[in-house]
Amino acid sequence: MPISCRTGCGRNAFLKRPKTGNALCKECFFLAFETEIHNTIEQNKLFERGNLVAIAASGGKDSTVLAYVLKVLNERYDYGLKLVLLSIDEGITGYRDDSLETVKQNRDDYGMELKILSYEELYGWTMDKIVDKIGRSNNCTFCGVFRRQALDRGARLMRVDCVATGHNADDIAETVLMNILRGDTARLRRCCNIKTGGKDADSIPRVKPLKYAYEKEIVMYAHFKKLIYFSTECVFAPNAYRGHARAFLKDLEKIRPSVIMDIIHSGEQLSFKDTVKVPSRGTCNRCGFVSSQQPCKACVLLEGLNRGLPKLGIGKKSKANRMIAAQNSLRQSASLVKDDF
Repeated sequence: MPISCRTGCGRNAFLKRPKTGNALCKECFFLAFETEIHNTIEQNKLFERGNLVAIAASGGKDSTVLAYVLKVLNERYDYGLKLVLLSIDEGITGYRDDSLETVKQNRDDYGMELKILSYEELYGWTMDKIVDKIGRSNNCTFCGVFRRQALDRGARLMRVDCVATGHNADDIAETVLMNILRGDTARLRRCCNIKTGGKDADSIPRVKPLKYAYEKEIVMYAHFKKLIYFSTECVFAPNAYRGHARAFLKDLEKIRPSVIMDIIHSGEQLSFKDTVKVPSRGTCNRCGFVSSQQPCKACVLLEGLNRGLPKLGIGKKSKANRMIAAQNSLRQSASLVKDDF
């Protein structure tokens, strides 16, 4: 027997929302999903009229839905935004090269300008080359650090007012879990913020309009709207720490469907002792981009690659200093032997 849509619109229900459990028709689901994102934008004042907004576009479901919904809401509610796409090519053969074709399709479908920056042009390395050097145990560290800075570099080149990322509720809940398990209080404080950066002239803010959107609903929205997106997982990702946090979260969700929002709200309300030291965010004295250490993590990792010490930025800073000192000592010894001859 057909079930009527919960909203009373007169149509039969087509699906059950994972987030609320309400039975809705497709049209009411679309409206509810879009309205929640609109409310998130309005309540948190993510944009200002006239802003040039770069959407971090990977070609995946999250960034594709984000681009589509922002376009719809910008027109429906007259935000007065100019939307552009910013993509980062990490140089992963068989993954990123294919997903960028999807981004180009999004560019054509949504009528947005697209800027693509590659690790190779920015750093002189691709992820394929990095993995050849370090293996697959710490490759996500390199990719994550370089990608975050690459977005900052792209945003500065495009002169945008802010960058909108496709982080969804599941992503944020996973990050809260990871930071709790690592005891990383500094990142735990920041990871639940819906808006980060932008406190000084050199920092371009980032916003998360999909912060409260469930991954399952994003997939449903993309499917029923027939949006084109790339769904293949990164070939280097299966061993990532986040993957284990994701699997744990999915198991918890089976028992308690509200666990995703529960974890996010817990992260938002956590408080810390005044004695807990929080790294101050400034700018790197080498590259000039946002950093909470000197030099920034990206510069340390890049130095390690260029020096032939790929594990230089992995682990504590004291370990990196010892590695550099040992290499300098070897070079000095080699130079003295050469001079003797």
